[in-house]
Amino acid sequence: MKKKVLVTGMNMITALGLDLEASWENMKAGKNGVKRITLFDPEGLQTQVAAQIPDEFGEYAAGFIRKRTTGQMTRVTQMAYVCATDAVRQAAIDFEQMDRSKCAVILGVVSTANTSAEQGTTLKNTVLKSMNNAMSAWISLEYKLLGPNFTVASACASSAYAMGIAYDMISSGAADLVITGGADSIINREEIEGFNELYALSVNPDPEKASRPFSRDRDGFVIGEGAGMMILESEESARRRHAKIYAELAGYAITSEAYNIMAPMKDGEGIRHTISEALKNAGVKPEEVDYINAHGTSTTLNDMYETMAIKKVFGERAYQVPVSSTKSMIGHTVGAAGVIEAIVTVMSILHDTITPTIHLDDPDPELDLDYVPNQARKHVINCAISNSFAFGGHNATLVFKKYA
Repeated sequence: MKKKVLVTGMNMITALGLDLEASWENMKAGKNGVKRITLFDPEGLQTQVAAQIPDEFGEYAAGFIRKRTTGQMTRVTQMAYVCATDAVRQAAIDFEQMDRSKCAVILGVVSTANTSAEQGTTLKNTVLKSMNNAMSAWISLEYKLLGPNFTVASACASSAYAMGIAYDMISSGAADLVITGGADSIINREEIEGFNELYALSVNPDPEKASRPFSRDRDGFVIGEGAGMMILESEESARRRHAKIYAELAGYAITSEAYNIMAPMKDGEGIRHTISEALKNAGVKPEEVDYINAHGTSTTLNDMYETMAIKKVFGERAYQVPVSSTKSMIGHTVGAAGVIEAIVTVMSILHDTITPTIHLDDPDPELDLDYVPNQARKHVINCAISNSFAFGGHNATLVFKKYA
């Protein structure tokens, strides 16, 4: 019999805040985190805007990371470490009272390599900094956790994949608690030039309008950076330590489209399959879903095919289920997107509040679902799903429920 998997801690660092509360409050207010790039000089690039985390991060991180250790971490690893340690602190976890061999760290990332802000500053600790397992290793070391620690790389679905694996470990009894999530920061000239070659990024020079999912004039996604961490725990472990319980991760699905290295399967069939499998795994019927946190990238095909898939899964009821895109406010945080959007989904369940899709002033007439335009909305949510899709055909859907 599968064990229940509960969310007992969360934290995120985004363009709208350095912790959970700041990010959540600004998302509810529909704030825009996109601005002109300052991590390097973007002059000459087609795309010159991104969703950077607040400039105060360095000073903020100094309160969490020992000075000597800071020099052995890239910006990405620092974000992951700070986000995780603050999540553990807020969750009031005392690992001295737990079986450390049944506590794991499973994270998702695209790259821990240096951002443009760090390039050229030092060649010291290159090997330690460039290891993709650095994030999980540092967190495991901090708490002397003896269970598995590793990172998952499945492009923009990386942290959602990591959460699915964490779910399996807990539901099977292999772990009592998993620190899971991810971080990413690829705001550098090389990455932006590369995405521009693929015609994937928005070239709108106006930071207030660049990320506009489901809009008629959308022209690509906006790169963001950030970190998100979720503490997943078995029901027995959570009750034993009298933990605060935010929600239940009821099930998930991770699938491969095996179709195209860049484009999603035609008519959203791969996305439909993923959502359907996730609901089946969670034992949830389509009519029980009250909210969908969309992948919602602001690219032509993704927004269209995700909408088509939702209609296929939910039928006529698709028009009654609110759908919103967190990326409209904080851009696409790449490997961290899955967990950040999962956290937003859990906060929406906890507060019965849906964050908006901002910049949605001129909807694409072919995209006719309820995308919660421009303003947050109070809405009773007992069950919600969070979608993540990636280059390479990596799809993931997570299903969350109110815990009773």
